[in-house]
Amino acid sequence: MWSHNPIIGFDTETTGVDPTEARLVTASVVVVDADQITKHYWLADPEVEIPLSAQNVHGISTEKARREGRPIREVLSELAELLHFHMQQKHAIVAFNASYDLTLIESELSRHNLPTLEERLGHPISPVVDPFILDKTLDRWRRGKRTLELVAQHYGVWDDDSFHNAEADVLVTLRVLGAILRKFPDAASSSLEELMARQLETYTETANYFAKRAAERGQSYTQPVGWPVAR
Repeated sequence: MWSHNPIIGFDTETTGVDPTEARLVTASVVVVDADQITKHYWLADPEVEIPLSAQNVHGISTEKARREGRPIREVLSELAELLHFHMQQKHAIVAFNASYDLTLIESELSRHNLPTLEERLGHPISPVVDPFILDKTLDRWRRGKRTLELVAQHYGVWDDDSFHNAEADVLVTLRVLGAILRKFPDAASSSLEELMARQLETYTETANYFAKRAAERGQSYTQPVGWPVAR
C-alpha cells in the first residue's frame, strides 16, 4: 500500500497568486516514513520585490528575503533534486492544491534555466496526492468552501495552526490526508495510478464548471488549467 511507504509533504509561499508568474519565497518538504519525520525548509531571495499583499499572507518582506534568503537558483536546485528523488522512488508527493505549487516550481525552474521536474523524470510529474482534490473526489456533494483551514476543521484535525507558513501548512495537510484515508480506506488501498486518474478527473470537471460559469457571464476563463501541472 502506497500509504505505508514514505510520504512527502510539500508547500510553498510565493510572491503572487498566478503560479506561472509568481516567484518562490519559501518552500517546505516534510518526509514522513515509518521511523522518523525529516523536515526541509528554504527561504529564497526571489530577486524581485515581494508585494505587500503577499507579505501580509506569509510575513516575508523583500528586505528579509534579501538579507536572510539564499540564492534562488540554489534553492530551486536543492528542492527539485529532493522532489525528483522521491518521485523516482514512487513516494507520494502530497500538497494541498498541488497544481499551484507544482506549476510554480516548474515555471521557476524554466525561468532560471534549470531542468524541470518533468525533464528530470522523463515523464509527467507523478505520483501526486492532493488532499484538496482528493476530498472533492471522495466527498463531492459536501457544500461549502474547501480551504485548508476549513477542510482541516471538517476532518477534526485543525489545531489553531499558523496557516500561510509553508511548514505549518505541510503538517496540517498531512494530518488532513491521514483523516481522509481513515474515513475512506479504499483510497489507501487504491494504486497511486488510480488515485492520479481520479484526481485528474475531478480537477478537470471543476475547471470545466468554472469555465462554463465564466462563459455564461460573458467572461473569459483565463486561469492556467491542468493537474498536477497547469499549462
